[in-house]
Amino acid sequence: MVWTGCAEVEIVPGKMGGAPVVKGTRVEPDTILTDYDLGSPVEEIHENFPTVPVETIRKIIVFARQHEPVG
Repeated sequence: MVWTGCAEVEIVPGKMGGAPVVKGTRVEPDTILTDYDLGSPVEEIHENFPTVPVETIRKIIVFARQHEPVG
């Protein structure tokens, strides 16, 4: 997933090796998306990553669904 353009995600050189992370955290949005795709409800993802607000988790999932590659 290319996270460029997602307002909830940042890439900071030197932070997590320059990997995309949820703003203000060290949580990778791909991890949130994987958990969701494996069946974890948003509330459970929030329990696992309490530094990421529920609304941010929802926005990340919506962004990913809107930017999925076709095919």
